[in-house]
Amino acid sequence: MENAIILILAYLIGSIPSGLWIGKIFFNTDIREHGSGNLGATNSFRVLGKKAGFVVTILDILKGTAATLLPLLPYLAESSIHPLVLGAVAVVGHMFPIFAGFRGGKAVATSGGVVLGYAWPLFVLLIVGFLISLKITKIVSLSSMIVSVVALIYCVIHTIITGDFALLILVFILSMFIFYRHRANIKRIKEGTEPKVTWI
Repeated sequence: MENAIILILAYLIGSIPSGLWIGKIFFNTDIREHGSGNLGATNSFRVLGKKAGFVVTILDILKGTAATLLPLLPYLAESSIHPLVLGAVAVVGHMFPIFAGFRGGKAVATSGGVVLGYAWPLFVLLIVGFLISLKITKIVSLSSMIVSVVALIYCVIHTIITGDFALLILVFILSMFIFYRHRANIKRIKEGTEPKVTWI
């Protein structure tokens, strides 16, 4: 029973559509009807502005962290499910949220939150790498995919040293999610039509 409850909670946490709710509550705007139509942080920046975009980013990150840390709750501590599995379930919830018609974000911020909850040094590395890449390329989608590759390289080295295959497997799965969800972006990058940010 504990396992079923914790999996459902992880999915529901991931399903919280931060960008949609903040857009509707504070801006009377459904971000699905503007910009890329995506519910993630990037479209929130584009449609709602920098302040709202940062808030959505933080909330989306914390969804992954909260799901990963669910086993710390007293009633759920007896669950036999690995924390990274819960994080992955939250990412699925973010991509296919029950609260937003199963049309969600592209998994980047929530995946980062999973890493934050399980291996914070890697999270710090990815944030720094993302900002450097974004500064150079001005393309959020490209920077997101670049740091997913960096995460994989880190995890390979980390696994060789520590034997922690769980993190490597999780990051590999999340990277596949990220690349899959950015299929259209990859096409636009090749065509030179992918939008660039101006705030960094």
